[in-house]
Parts: sequence; structure tokens; C-alpha cells
Amino acid sequence: MAQASKTIISSSSKEENRENQIYENVFSEIETLELPLGTSLRSVYDDQPNAHKRFMEKLEARIRNHDREIEKMCNFHHQGFVDAITELLKVRSNAGKLKVQVTDTNRRLQDAGKEVINQSEEMIRCRVQQRNIATTVEKLQLCLPVLEMYSKVREQMKAKRYYSALKTMELLENTYLPQVHQYRFCQIMTENIPRLREEVKEISMSDLKDFLESIRKHSDKIGEMAMKQSQQQRTFNSVVKKQTNTSNERKFNVANGTVPEHMNVATSGQIQDEEDEYEEEVLTAQDLVDFSPVYRCLHIYSILGDRETFENYYRKQRRKQAGLVLQPQSSMHETVEGYRKYFNQIVGFFVVEDHILHATQGLVTRAFTDELWNMALSKIIAVLRTHSSYCTDPDLVLELKNLIVVYADTLQGYGFPVNRFFDLLLEIRDQYNETLLKKWAIVFREIFESDNYSPIPVANEEEYRMIISRFPFHDLELEKQPFPKRFPVSQSVPEIYKEFKEFIYASLKFSESLHRSSTEIDDMLRKSTNLLLTRTLSGCLQSLIKKQHIGLTELVQIIINTTHLEQACKYLEDFITNITNVSPETVHTTRLYGLSTFKDARHAAEGEIYTKLNHKIDEFIQLADYEWTMTEPNGRASGYLMDLINFLRSTFQVFTHLPNNVNHHAAMSMLLDAEVKQISMGAIQQFNLDVIQCELFASSEPVPGFQGDTLQLAFIDLRQLLDLFMVWDWSTYLADYGQATSKYLRVNPSTALILLEKMKDTNKKNNIFSQFRKNDRDKQKLMETVVKQLRSLVNGMAQHT
Repeated sequence: MAQASKTIISSSSKEENRENQIYENVFSEIETLELPLGTSLRSVYDDQPNAHKRFMEKLEARIRNHDREIEKMCNFHHQGFVDAITELLKVRSNAGKLKVQVTDTNRRLQDAGKEVINQSEEMIRCRVQQRNIATTVEKLQLCLPVLEMYSKVREQMKAKRYYSALKTMELLENTYLPQVHQYRFCQIMTENIPRLREEVKEISMSDLKDFLESIRKHSDKIGEMAMKQSQQQRTFNSVVKKQTNTSNERKFNVANGTVPEHMNVATSGQIQDEEDEYEEEVLTAQDLVDFSPVYRCLHIYSILGDRETFENYYRKQRRKQAGLVLQPQSSMHETVEGYRKYFNQIVGFFVVEDHILHATQGLVTRAFTDELWNMALSKIIAVLRTHSSYCTDPDLVLELKNLIVVYADTLQGYGFPVNRFFDLLLEIRDQYNETLLKKWAIVFREIFESDNYSPIPVANEEEYRMIISRFPFHDLELEKQPFPKRFPVSQSVPEIYKEFKEFIYASLKFSESLHRSSTEIDDMLRKSTNLLLTRTLSGCLQSLIKKQHIGLTELVQIIINTTHLEQACKYLEDFITNITNVSPETVHTTRLYGLSTFKDARHAAEGEIYTKLNHKIDEFIQLADYEWTMTEPNGRASGYLMDLINFLRSTFQVFTHLPNNVNHHAAMSMLLDAEVKQISMGAIQQFNLDVIQCELFASSEPVPGFQGDTLQLAFIDLRQLLDLFMVWDWSTYLADYGQATSKYLRVNPSTALILLEKMKDTNKKNNIFSQFRKNDRDKQKLMETVVKQLRSLVNGMAQHT
């Protein structure tokens, strides 16, 4: 029981302590004014009956406790409070005194502060001004760059630095002006910038026009320098080639004993001159023309966003300039300088375009330059084809060819196609050959006119060697003869041979640098040489042979000359072979037509000998005063005939070729002359005596080179005709006519008929045959019968024909 009571008491005590602890916590929170108090107060009333009452009791007990604490505190400090009041009263009297002092001090301070106040106000005003100045400086610091940039724009414009001015304007407009856009001067600047840009455009366009005018004026010099540079490169290459080929050519010429005159000149000096020329400084397009205006203008228009307008304008102007450059002068063909200036302008134009193409991006495109070039190429080809046709001087044509080659090589070096120029050169080559042929025709005529047409005499070994060095003549018999001696040819032969080689060299000069193979060059040289043989030399020989002052002796020498020139053609072929290094055994190698050319010339000369000799014989025969009706012959040859034989004997001493039928034709013409109406038997007998004298002359071999009865055969037709009439062997003639074994095979029925009718008419009118008076009637009938049979034969021949 007691234990239970203790337990209950203990439990009650614990409960009370817990409740006191809760109240204590609440009071602590209230005293410390920690809000909110809702949570604490709610814990007082939770699940406890009469909790409000007990809380209020505890709260009042708490308040009474605090009141006792306050009362104790007041009792403890009361004496101190009384002491403090006492002290305060004492201070009160002192405070009055202090107030008086403070008031006095304040009055004096106020008096002294008035100056400070005035100075303070002044300081305030200064501070305001200082602040305003700082603000102004700050704003000016923002405006000064703008003004400096604008001033810089003006200076750059004045210094013509337009690209920099545009960049400055762009920086000014995009960076500086937006920072101070509120100021009026900035608005003025903003309005001026577009005008400045337009001014820059106008100025740059003016500079571009000046540039275009400048390059138009300097195109000639630019092209000259470019072509000179190309020429120097070609010269350098040719120097190397000459050093290789000169020794080979000299070896060939020395081996053949034929060194051309121009090869006798030392080439070392020429090579040195060419090397010096190659080392000469050559100016470029950049050295001659300032391209900065076009670069500047391009950049300006690019910055201004108007690049397309600039490109179109530039290309349009260059097309116009191209048209002017391609227009040649009317007298261009008269001198090489005219062609050179024309080429220089064109090369200069395209060198500038090539430079612009590579120095700028898009201003000039490859398509644009190709378009210009194709247009120019057709125009240039047409101009050169027209003007070159007017050239008659081969040296001018050769210089034109060299100019075209240098011109083509120069433009090819800049990437332009030039194949059509080399095709044009092949056309000009034909014209060049024609001018060469005309030139050499004059040379040949001068050689022929200056020739004395007599064998070349040589007095010593030096003269002999000089001749064979100019003409390939080899004759062991002549070499063995002592000096002085004579070459069989006249002076014109070595001269003509030398001119043939000079012609080949001249023709070769044109073939150089045409980018053709050795076979093609060889073919060109041989064809042009053949033209010189078959047209020029042949024509000159034919003309020479026909000249009136060329006598029989000259004609014989011409025949000898042509024979040796024909033999020299093989040396000309070897000469061409050495130059081109093309073997003569090549399938397509052209042969020289020397055989046919000189053979024709010899035939013409022989024909002219025949004509002149026949004319001379005719002149002697015209002196003949035959009495065609004589009854008896004189018993000796006619006087005119003896003179003729003496002439022929002296003439034949220089003949090596003689037409076999010269005398035969002359004598036959006398018998058949239409003016001779009547012929008696006595006249025929006298004529027979003259023919016998001619046969004796022919049998004496008056012409060297004719053997046996060669010359006598010239009279065989006449001899058979005279034998027929002398023997009066008509039965044999008529019976054997047409047979190969006929005794009178060479007697033509028409010839016999004409002569027989002349004798018949003489018999009727003059009774010539009086010695046959007993057989007169039979003789007349026989003649009529023979005449009828001869007419039948002549008519049969005519019908058969």
C-alpha cells in the first residue's frame, strides 16, 4: 500500500514536473518575445482539462514573482537615484553657464562661418563647373575620334588614297558615328558620306579612263618588250643549235670543196653578239605601266558593291580598244616596221589582258580573253593574208615570217593558241618562194648577160682551186693538163651553181622555226629547188637561147654548160640532204628535175642552132643564081656553095652537136620552092654537082664527135631524089615503092611529083629535051604516065591519112 502510494506520488510528481517544464518553456518564449507563440500556447491546452485555468494561475504566479524582483531592484538602486538627482541639480546651474558660453561661441562661430559659407558656395559652383567640364571632356573624347576619322577621310581623299578613304568611311559610319549620333554635326557627316563615296567612284573611274588611255599608248612598247624577250629566248636557243651544227656543215662543204660565201664569215663574233643581245635587260609590262589605278578602281567598286558595273565597263572599253588595235595601216605592207608596230600593239594588248587576268580575281576571265583572242585571230589572219600578198621583196617576206614566228611564240608563252599562224606561214611560204623565184630570175638573167660564153681560163693552181671550190667539177684529164688550161664551162656555170645554193639557204631561212619535221623541211627545199630549175632557170635559158645576139658559138657553149649543170644536180641533192639530215633513200624524198630541165634547154639550144644555121644557109642559098632552064651544067660546083662550105667548115670547128638534116632541109627547099616554075635537066645536073660537093664536105668529118657517114646521111633523101631523076629510073621506083628494100625508099611521091611537073612544064614551053627529039613523043608519054601514077600514090596517101 505504502509502495503503491509511493508509486502514485512519484507518478504524480513526474506529471507535475513535466507540466511545469512546459509552462516554463512557454514563459521563456513569451519573455524573450519569440514569435509566433501559437505553437507554444497550443501545447498548453492540448488534451488537458482545466489547462487554461492552471496556465493562468501559473502566469499570475510568474507575474508576482517578477514584481517582487522589480521591487527588490528598485530598493537596491533608490539611493543611487537620489544621488543622481542631486548631482543633476548641481549640473543645472553649470548648464546655464554653459548655455551662455555656447550661445556666445555659436554667435562667434556664425560670424566666422559666413566667409566659409561664401567660399563653400563658390566651391560648389566650381564643383559643378568641374563636373560639367568632365562631362564635356567625356563627350568630346567620344566626338574627337569621329572628327579625326572625318578629317582623315578628307586627307586621304586629298592624297588620292581612295581605297583607304572608303575603308575609313566604312569604319566611321559603322563604329564611331553611332556613338554620337545625337549630335547635329554627325548627321551632317552621315549625309556627306554617300556623296563622298560617289565622288570616289567618279574619281576612280576617271583614273581608270586615264589608265585605259595609257595602256593604249604603251601597248606598242609593251609588245615590243615582250617580243624582244621572246626573241632573246629564241636567240639563245639558236646559239646553242649553231654551235652544234656549224662544224658539221663546214665538214660537209670542205669535203665537197664547196664552201658558200656566207659560211666563210666567222660565226664566233655573231654568236657573241647574239649572247650579248640575250643578256640585255628587258622591261616588263609592270615596268612600263602603273596598274594601280585598275586595282584601286576594282577594289573601290567592290567595296561599294558595284563590281559588276565596273567589270562590264572595263570589258566594253577593252573590246573597243581591241578593234582599234586590230585595224592596220593601209601602208603596213611597205616596210617591216609597219608589220612590227602592228604586232607590237597586238602583243601589248594581250600581255596587259593576261596580266590583269592573273593579277585580279574575276575582272578578266579566261572565257573573256579567249573570246577576244578568237575575234582577234580571225582578223589578224585576214589582215596578214591580204597585206602579205602585196609583198614583192623576198627579204621583206622573210622578215615578216620571222616577225610572225616571234609574235606567235610570244603569245603562245602567254597561253594563247597560235597554230593558225603557222598554217598561214605555209601559205606565205609559197608566196615567199614566188618572190624568190622572181628575184633569182633577175639574178640568172644578169649572170647570162655578163657571161662571155667561152671556157674559163685558169693560169695557176690557185685559180683552178678557186673555181672547183665554187663548182663541183672533177675531170682527171683536165687535172693532168699543164697550166694555163681551160674549163669546158663558161663563167656562168659556177655562178649559177652558187646561186642555187644561196637560193636553198634563202628557202631554208623561211622553213626555220616553223615547227616542222626534218622530212617536211627537206620536201619544202626540194620542191622549191625544183621550181627554180623547171620554171625560173628553164625560162631564163629558153629566153636566152631565143635572143638575137646569141650566136652559134654561144649556143654551143650553152649546151656544154647545161650538160655540166645537169651533172651537178646530184651535188645539190647531197647539199640539201646535209642540211636536213634526211636520207635520200627515204620513200617520200623528192628528186630534183635537173635531167628534164637541162635536157629541154639543150634541145631548145640545138633547135636554135638548127634555126640559125638554117637561116645562115638560107642567106647563102639566096645568093644562088641558078638558071633553072640551062641545057648543060657548068662542070663545077657553084660559087655560093663553096662559100657556104667554107663558112660551115669554120663554124663546125666549135660544134659538138649539129642537127643532121640542116643542109638537107635547105637544099630540098630550093628544089621545091614555089617561085621556081620550071626546072631543066641541065639545072638538075648542076644541082647534083653542088650536092656532090656537100657530100664530100660531110665525108671530111668537119664536126668533132660525128663518126662514119653520120653527116652524109643528112643528104641521103636528096641523093636518092637526084639519082632517080638523073638515071630516070621510074620503073624501079614505082615497082619497089613502099618496100623496105626499095632503092629510092626516102623519095616522097609528092616531092617527085612537084619536081617532075616543073620539068614537064619546061619541056612544053622551051622544048628543053631537044637532044631526045627522035624519042620526044615516047618521053612525053612516059612523063605523063609517071605523073599520073605519082598522083595516084599521093592521093592514096592522102586518103589513108
